[in-house]
Amino acid sequence: MRARTDWNEKNMNLKDAHRIRDTVNSGEISAKEWADAALERIDAVDSDLGVFLTVEPESVRRRAEAVDRAVKGKSLPLAGVPVTVKDNISTRHLRTTCGSKILENYIPPYNATAIDLLEKAGAVVVGKANCDEFAMGSSTENSALRVTRNPYDPERVPGGSSGGSAVAVAAAITPVALGSETGGSVRQPASFCSVLGLKPTYGRVSRYGLVAFASSLDCIAPIANSPKDIALLLSVIAGRDDHDATSAPFEVPDYMLELQQSVRGMKLGVPREFFGEGLDPEVQAIIEAGIRNAESLGCEVQEVSLPHTKYAVSDYYIIAPAEASSNLARYDGVKYGYRSAEHDDLIDMYRKSRSRGFGPEVKRRIMLGTYALSSGYYDAYYGRAMKVRTLIKRDYDKAFEKVDALLSPVSPTPAFKIGEKTSDPLAMYLSDIYTVTANLAGIPALSLPCGFTKQGLPVGLQILTKQFQEGTLLRLAEGYMNAFPVSGPPIKY
Repeated sequence: MRARTDWNEKNMNLKDAHRIRDTVNSGEISAKEWADAALERIDAVDSDLGVFLTVEPESVRRRAEAVDRAVKGKSLPLAGVPVTVKDNISTRHLRTTCGSKILENYIPPYNATAIDLLEKAGAVVVGKANCDEFAMGSSTENSALRVTRNPYDPERVPGGSSGGSAVAVAAAITPVALGSETGGSVRQPASFCSVLGLKPTYGRVSRYGLVAFASSLDCIAPIANSPKDIALLLSVIAGRDDHDATSAPFEVPDYMLELQQSVRGMKLGVPREFFGEGLDPEVQAIIEAGIRNAESLGCEVQEVSLPHTKYAVSDYYIIAPAEASSNLARYDGVKYGYRSAEHDDLIDMYRKSRSRGFGPEVKRRIMLGTYALSSGYYDAYYGRAMKVRTLIKRDYDKAFEKVDALLSPVSPTPAFKIGEKTSDPLAMYLSDIYTVTANLAGIPALSLPCGFTKQGLPVGLQILTKQFQEGTLLRLAEGYMNAFPVSGPPIKY
């Protein structure tokens, strides 16, 4: 482990991106010192928590030194801020595995647009975080490369698929991180780890360089300890990108300005379908207390209905596997990625490369998706699922005619034990029941810390609003967290 030198003397707190940025821009603390602090923190806790798949310390230091040279005479929005990046986001010359054996040694020749934007703003990527293989999972147990543990209870999962990114922020390794969202993969681990995770509107952030799982659902998403830092990160990565035809051609608002707006008078809806069978009573009590807290801020709360929610998990697990089946067809052992050394002919090479390179959950979803798209079944499954998706979107449109935002649980339970649900895929899929609808509808949603169970496990409150109104989510989150800061047991690391 590195010598701690003046780490404590300078209060090298790795939880606040704004403070780090300000100290680097002012010259009070260098980007190199912050990078060293993050690397020291990795040395101290990563062997126990299992956050990172790739860290190259010397490259991190060189990048930090370049930032120190760049800030002389000017300020940068993310000067010297250490950032953790989920390992399904492409990073030039830095291994990007997607948590899969099939890409275990893949090094991209280009950056994702979000990474280019971060580096232009002065951020320092310190490493690539573990995730469920190809972002398929709700616990980070599906990674082929290592197990990630919850910092509040190392015997429990951190959530998924962005579990490594959420733990990096919760354990104060970096103040912010990038994850990805397809059906709740940032919000659920944020809830399990007591941090904030924002799923942007589909198209708000470029998907260029995000390794595809389900292209009509995927998005890159920020994780942080405060709404202010979420706003800072989103301000940098949001916007139109010519490399991504699905990125929205809309101006990015001033999220920091929106944080300052009052929440008094806002109309908030509580969807009755999110408070039924399967919701843990202790989680329900914490969320209901959170809703009362929001009402006490001067917000008007009313019940609303999202009647097609009961079809959401079934709908998601037709659409997402179908798109995964198509997207993952490219991993055939020919141009890049794992190739079986033992094969009789080309077809045998395809079969063995894919069967040995992909893990059980990825293979399960490829098979489900291939079946849903197969001749004679396309209309009955994928075609019908797309129609139900439209109905789910209409439910939200109708609700947002009455209210500015919705409040709900993020997950029906707190973090479960490692191995508890791996033998029951359906039980694992049902942990996404409150998150998948936002992805199906393409709307933004945010998880913020709401409380802790009697066992000391975090519970997150979900806020959802209409498309491209991320500022509304951040304003509510800022108002709520200022009035009701969550205190709980300290993390164990």
